[in-house]
Amino acid sequence: MREMTSNDITILQAPDSARDVTHLSESKRKLLEGLMRGARLNSSERIPAITPRPNQTRVPLSLQQLQVWLHAGMAVEVPFYNETITFHRQGPLSPDVLQRCLCEVVRRHEIWRTTFEIQNGEPVQIINPPPSIFPLEVADLSELPESQRVQKAAGLARENARRPFDVGKGPLLRAFLVRMGRADHRLYMTFHQLIFDGITAQRIFLREIATLYDAFSAGKPSPLPEPLIQYGDFAYWQRDQLAPDVWARERSFWEKQLAGKLPVLEWPSGHQRPILETHRGEILRFTFEEATIGPVRTLSQREGASMYMTLLAAFGTVLHRYTGQDDIIIGGLSAGRNRTDTESIPGFFVNPLALRIDFSGNPTFREVLNRVRTMVLESLAHAELPFAQVVKQVQQKSDPSRHPLFQIMLSQQPRDSANPDGWDWAIEEVSNGGSKMDLFVILDDRGDGIFGSTTYNPDFFDGSTVSRFVGHWRTLLQAAGLNPDEHISELPMLTEAERNQILVEWNNTQRDYETDACLHELIERQVEQSPDVPATIYEQHQLSYRELNARANQLAHHLRQLDVGPETLVGVCMERSIEMIVSLLGILKAGGAYVPLDPEYPKDRLRMMLDDSRVPVLLTQKHLLEKLPASSSQLICVDSDWEQIARESRSNPDGVARPHNAAYAIYTSGSTGKPKGVLNIHSAIVNRLLWMQDAYGLTNDDRVLQKTPYSFDVSIWEFFWPLITGACLVIAKPGGHKDPDYLMNLIYREKITTLHFVPSMLQALLEVNGLEACSSLRRVICSGEALSLEVQRRFFARCKAELHNLYGPTEAAVDVTFWQCQAEHDQPIVPIGRPIANVTIYVLDRNLHPVPVGIPGELHIGGVALARGYLNRPELTAQKFISDPFSSAPGARLYKTGDLARYMPNGAIEFLGRIDDQVKIRGFRIELGEIEAVLHEHPAVRDARVIVREDLPGDRRLVAYIVTLQGGTSSGEEIREFLKEKLPGYMVPTLVTIDHLPVTPNGKLDRRALPTPEREEHEETFDEPTDEIEQMLAEIWTDVLGVERVGLYDNFFDLGGHSLLAMHVVARLRSRLDLRIRPNELAFQTLGQIAASCKEQLHCA
Repeated sequence: MREMTSNDITILQAPDSARDVTHLSESKRKLLEGLMRGARLNSSERIPAITPRPNQTRVPLSLQQLQVWLHAGMAVEVPFYNETITFHRQGPLSPDVLQRCLCEVVRRHEIWRTTFEIQNGEPVQIINPPPSIFPLEVADLSELPESQRVQKAAGLARENARRPFDVGKGPLLRAFLVRMGRADHRLYMTFHQLIFDGITAQRIFLREIATLYDAFSAGKPSPLPEPLIQYGDFAYWQRDQLAPDVWARERSFWEKQLAGKLPVLEWPSGHQRPILETHRGEILRFTFEEATIGPVRTLSQREGASMYMTLLAAFGTVLHRYTGQDDIIIGGLSAGRNRTDTESIPGFFVNPLALRIDFSGNPTFREVLNRVRTMVLESLAHAELPFAQVVKQVQQKSDPSRHPLFQIMLSQQPRDSANPDGWDWAIEEVSNGGSKMDLFVILDDRGDGIFGSTTYNPDFFDGSTVSRFVGHWRTLLQAAGLNPDEHISELPMLTEAERNQILVEWNNTQRDYETDACLHELIERQVEQSPDVPATIYEQHQLSYRELNARANQLAHHLRQLDVGPETLVGVCMERSIEMIVSLLGILKAGGAYVPLDPEYPKDRLRMMLDDSRVPVLLTQKHLLEKLPASSSQLICVDSDWEQIARESRSNPDGVARPHNAAYAIYTSGSTGKPKGVLNIHSAIVNRLLWMQDAYGLTNDDRVLQKTPYSFDVSIWEFFWPLITGACLVIAKPGGHKDPDYLMNLIYREKITTLHFVPSMLQALLEVNGLEACSSLRRVICSGEALSLEVQRRFFARCKAELHNLYGPTEAAVDVTFWQCQAEHDQPIVPIGRPIANVTIYVLDRNLHPVPVGIPGELHIGGVALARGYLNRPELTAQKFISDPFSSAPGARLYKTGDLARYMPNGAIEFLGRIDDQVKIRGFRIELGEIEAVLHEHPAVRDARVIVREDLPGDRRLVAYIVTLQGGTSSGEEIREFLKEKLPGYMVPTLVTIDHLPVTPNGKLDRRALPTPEREEHEETFDEPTDEIEQMLAEIWTDVLGVERVGLYDNFFDLGGHSLLAMHVVARLRSRLDLRIRPNELAFQTLGQIAASCKEQLHCA
């Protein structure tokens, strides 16, 4: 159980709309009055009044206190239940008189002299005698320069707030007075949440201190009447109200409200969630100016909603836009003082509420506000059921890394009473260094504008992320106030500065490259500059630029006679060879576009590609004829038919192709199982190659290795980038790209300077001896799949070359973003970088609006790099290549990649995977790369890939395929335990050890070739506890968890346990054996492991 309180902020104890219903429509007025009448009937007619408890009665904790007590015990390192209130005093203040006032209020109210201990395994309240004096620490800063006083006071108060309380010894409140000036004082009161809430601070503590100060300063006695009811009386009374029928109405409501699969808010923080809640906290403060809030106030009044409801509606809308989730639960707080007899009792009454908001159907903001208004009012009308009972009833599977129902809260300070003259107060001015939730926002609407504080966990959020969120909330709130009938998907969220940065500044890629030349024409110019320089090498064969150009010209003239010209597709089915280079260049010179057909493909796939492309001419090699399916294409064996081809002219043919004409068509896998051809044009690939030369600068000293299958678009720059720059193209033998040893020897022998790897193949190369000897290597280009931090680390550990990470789909000219990797870096991932020249990159939501920094969206590509579209697939082309809403250029388009990405704060882009293959297990969105990264940290793991399998219908599970180092001794169970120490339980996969990761011809992971994992044996085994300690633990667990039996290998949280129940186990162990274990130990150890730890403690004792 996790308690989410701060200084008791009421969301709707007395809402604006409840006080004045005359302006509401009849239906809304009846709804509100009915709900509030039901709440009053529930609290006053069916439940008896609170009366003083019998003398000498043991005082239990209230259910609200119990949540705090249990939760505080789960993380003792951070005093996140220390709450500091700043009381501002304008006017004279005597420390002696104030000290007397403090002593009197502590005497009057038992709760402020209460401590807590365990009796018979249960926590109880101990009411201590009134103290004779109350300690008051005083600091005088009035002599400091005015500019230093506030900072100094804040530092002193922060130190005071972070000193932990001992709940067993007390006192659980302390006072620190700072004199800022002659008539300016700050009283910092720090309370433990067990004895205090915000209404206590404002309506009881402050009023009594002010009244007593006036009286004692004038030499008068206390005018305050003695309290009739104490907090202990409330706690005793509350425990008598736990019969099932007492809150039947409330239970029924919350059962319906929280029915079905509860959503887990998938805030894309960019941080891996800690295994356990760390509760570290930092505070960011903000202001919504009245100019922004004015229209919102008007809207709220018009719709009969409180400001809190409207702010909550906007707050939730931003979360909806961030996550894409239509079902979101946000935490709110009820004051918990529904009864008049609790209003004057100091202590902790706050009751959290799970506010579930429905955003489905893309409603207008007005519709969302009405949904929120109804939901909040109904929740308030059923708010008396203690939150612990709600959680128990929902039976949500516990996750020790987060709260069971929500991770984010929005609350508001009380605002319905005036402060005593000369006094004011503020919450969250002082940070205790802790946080109860991922994000806790508190609003103060007591003046002009709205002031807020956001307490966030820095282990999960960056301060800049939280600051941006507040900015988006402000922007959307302002827009909603002015135009509430706009659909929420269309409400602006980005500030103008952000929008300009994302759309304009980060896409300022314009370069004046040559736009009127075709690809082969650039090569022809290079031939004139370096005719006798080696152009290409294959095994023992070599051609100069002049010789390569002449052969390509002869083939081009021959193809012209076969009516090959602009927009003619020519098939090429060849193994890597000089003939392949000649063929590709010859087709371009003839004016046509080449279609690569990998001879390693199955004959049926080749047939589909030939039938779809309908190439009139097919170039091949004689020994491959038997691999080709029957087709209507005219076959030319470039090797055996060369004698005839060589009769053609060696001079350049007249140029007939233009930059807008097709240059190549590459087939990619289709979701229907049928490959689809992507047609790209000269201007796109020319821009891509000119950018690459601009960025990396090949010279005639460079030697580029061509090893990528030509059915993969990376091969295009391998073929043609060196040929437009005077470098030498070295061709790997057929199949050589799969052999790391061969590649290593080839790099060394041919003094390769530049080459490409998909990351998985680079990983394999890094395992081969001899890389250090390849001193010629200057740059390695990675693309094709995500480059992991681990591969980057291993690369720089063994190689001094540059490493570049590029990204691009076949539907654009090879790559569209670039990133230079750094050996020394502080980034948690390897980005794909920024757009290349004359390309625009946008990360958009489903409504084509740019998403904020850090928020995932679909990556869209614009600019000159785009392919023309899909061959013979006009519907698919229209679906994927859409009009560019951000460009004024006629006919400008965007390509929808289907890839999930997000902007980093520096403008670089992080690739997150495929949108249509997102991993979600048991409601948790999981980044497989996180698991892979942790696996790579294990010293025995050489390589690993994690996928989701569903071998049985509905049984989706994570499976990690790992390749271990040769000679390694670590078992799968050891690696699994390693993962359990670093990842939440729902992210620990089934492990399958294999000799090597299978890859496709393009070097990517071949998922179909991965073996089906066997069921882990221990999943169905049960081992009975045997000795006395094991049996005692099993008895405690079965009792606490309400299960029939517990085995040695069972985990407490896996059986349905949560932090509240864990504290019960801890308390019973302490009571029965005087053993002290940490509650979070139950999250990671089996019963047998806990028993062993207990036995070790007993033995040491």
